[in-house]
Parts: sequence; C-alpha cells; structure tokens
Amino acid sequence: MKICILGGTGFVGSRLAARLCEQGHQVWIPTRRLMRHRELSVLPTVQLIEGDVHNPAFLARLFAGDAPGSAMAAGGRAPGAAMDAVINLVGILNEKGHSGRGFAHAHADLPAKVVEACRKAGVKRLLHMSALNAALSAPSHYLRTKAMGEDAAHRAHGPELAVTSFRPSVIFGPGDSFTNRFAQLLRLSPFVFPLACPNARFQPVYIEDVVQAFIAALENHKTFGQRYDLCGPKAYTFKEIVEYLARLLGRRTRIVGLNDTLSYLQAVAMEFVPGKPFSLDNYRSLKLDSVCPKGFPEVFGLTPASLEQIVPGYLGRDNDQARYAALRGLAGRR
Repeated sequence: MKICILGGTGFVGSRLAARLCEQGHQVWIPTRRLMRHRELSVLPTVQLIEGDVHNPAFLARLFAGDAPGSAMAAGGRAPGAAMDAVINLVGILNEKGHSGRGFAHAHADLPAKVVEACRKAGVKRLLHMSALNAALSAPSHYLRTKAMGEDAAHRAHGPELAVTSFRPSVIFGPGDSFTNRFAQLLRLSPFVFPLACPNARFQPVYIEDVVQAFIAALENHKTFGQRYDLCGPKAYTFKEIVEYLARLLGRRTRIVGLNDTLSYLQAVAMEFVPGKPFSLDNYRSLKLDSVCPKGFPEVFGLTPASLEQIVPGYLGRDNDQARYAALRGLAGRR
C-alpha cells in the first residue's frame, strides 16, 4: 500500500513508519523541516516531503501523490498514484497562550482539512489518532478539541472513505515523553518530588501495541467506522507510576502528592516555564481518569504489555543492559 502519515516524525509516527516499511508498504511523511528528520530517510520505503500540512492545497496534492519533491517509490509506483490510506497522528500537549486556538488548529481544523483532501484525492482509508476521554463536555481544551477532530473524521465515514479512530491512554516506550520525562525530573530532584494530581489514574499502553493496532486495522473491514479505546493491562495512580520510576532508577526520592489547590498553583507556575512542562490545561485533563472500561480490543488479537514488562529495559539502573533492552524494544521485541 501507499500510505501517508501526518505526524510521522513523532514518537508514534516514526515507530509506525518503521513497522509499515518492514511490511513493504510505501510511506510518505510530510514535514516542515526535512533536515531535522533526515534519519527517517534511511528507512527503505519512506519518502519525506517538505510542506505545511495545514495548507489545504498541499494536502490535496500530497494525498494525490503529486507533492513537490516526490519521487518514484521503491515499489515502482509513479508519484502521481494516490494514497491508499492516510493516517493522522498530529497532536499537541500544550499551546502558546490559553485560548484553545492552538489546540483547535491542530486537533479540530486539521482533521477537517484531511477529510476534504481525502475526498478530492480519492483516498479510501483514514486512520485517526484521538485521545481517551475526548468529549465535547470535557474540562480541557485538549480533550474537547480532540473530540471535535474525531467527530469530523467520523462524519466523513461512508462508502467512499472508511474511517477508524483510536483513543489511547498515555503511551509509553523508549523515547516517550512520559516515563522518560519523569525519570529525568527524578534524577534532578535531590530528596523530595512534589507531584500534582497524585490520585489521577492512568492505564498506560505500550507504543508497539498502539502501532500494531493501527497496522491491523488498515485492511480489516470489521474496524471500519469504529472508535477504539487503547489501554494497557493495568491501571495506576499518577503517584504509583512516579514511585515505580523512582524505585527503578534507584532513587530514594520522596514523592509528595499535592492537594488540589497546590496542584492548581503548580500548574499556574509551570505555565511560565520554557516548554510548559505542566499547564492549567494539563491540570484540567487530569480531572478525568485515563482508564478503559474494557480490555484491549479483541479485534486486534494481541495481549498488551505492562509497564513492568517494558520500562526496566530502557530506564533500568544497569545502563548497558538498559541500552540493549531499549534497542530490543525499538526492534519490536519484548
């Protein structure tokens, strides 16, 4: 198949691109900065395309296989052949400012443009990344705009365009921005680690399980029109996860859970830290437990991996062993 991945340079997208290449698919990945992501070009059937995915004209040409700079793919199909499938993984965790416009631009406006470009190019398959708890009534801009984008994608579902969406809990794995971020913070914390929203609950899902769900859904007609919650096998409180990471790193740091007022004040303060590691919108999202009412969807035929199975491989105290296990994880081995 000829597949375009929007957000293909990110954590999930780069792993998905590698897996699709292993199966012989041609993968086109648009990016605004080719040189920043040139490592992806070593994958034999990946084509990096420079351009702005928020530009409807660029999207239409990209999906039709006529993007500037495109070349004959390894499979021998001409650049003008339209995509067999489009996968939209674009998402942000925080925005500049507080209005919600940044979230809407990435999560709601773009999916609408993607749907229209799919129609113009004759693309028949669309896979869309949403988020667990995405709902128009949700307390955060992040979750509300994720719901808008998910609904925009599914309104287009029909005989001409088959749509499937995925709603994962927090995703973990080598190179993630969740376990690795907190591991780094723990290394920098001398004795005490103040944690906002310590009782918020997560059901973390392994990156390779998410990727496998996307791949399994591509040509499975049973998944057409469906929305799938993706979670790992076990739920934890936020504090339990951070305490587990501290033990794994051999840190004797005391994790101090903040009450709601102090959690709110921490979010306010962090709004002004470069990179916004924690924001008011994140705080509002944590008001909802990110857990699944059911197990991993049976249609994908896999048993999800747990934190305890995977994380020691890339965050363990034995650095040599951790590096080796991380490489195994990148290769898709458990």
